[in-house]
Amino acid sequence: MPILKFRVYWEEDDNIYRDIALKTGQTFLAFHEAILTAYEFDKKHSASFFESNDKWLRGREISSEVLVNKKDAPALSMIKTPVSALVSKPDEKFVYTYDPVKKWTFLVELIGVEKEEDSRKEYPYCTKKEGVAPAQTGIKGLANERLMEIEEKYDLSSDEMNEGYGDEGEESSSSEDNSGFVSDGDDAF
Repeated sequence: MPILKFRVYWEEDDNIYRDIALKTGQTFLAFHEAILTAYEFDKKHSASFFESNDKWLRGREISSEVLVNKKDAPALSMIKTPVSALVSKPDEKFVYTYDPVKKWTFLVELIGVEKEEDSRKEYPYCTKKEGVAPAQTGIKGLANERLMEIEEKYDLSSDEMNEGYGDEGEESSSSEDNSGFVSDGDDAF
């Protein structure tokens, strides 16, 4: 069964994206859940996909709120609609929105089709993560942990800090008093 590979960009910063692989028969609901998992969002809010053109203008809606596809309905159902049913060109695009209050928006683009699925993988799955995901609500604990890991990765140990650096600016054990005489720190009275 062929595999569709999509890149899901966060609209605010196209350097933040997730690549997600789907089987051709999987629904938009499975795709929606994979996006939320990849971006570490909760699954509490409604969402929609919109068919899109190259300028990211929204077309027909595929909604998480619609349960059944009906003729001439304003939106299709994520539950009932396979992603492959709306993929007609090699660079197919969708706009994905999540949480009507916060209006999270992601730009979704088909970036490849693989002929064979990997039997060791459970589809859909995230094949690549680039950039730190935006915090869905306030400060994101996982993002803070990742930032700490990045900071720790580039922190230098005390040995590395001392290597190549002189003693400029450091206080020594001997000090100079106002008279210009140097003492060794062992003042005996």
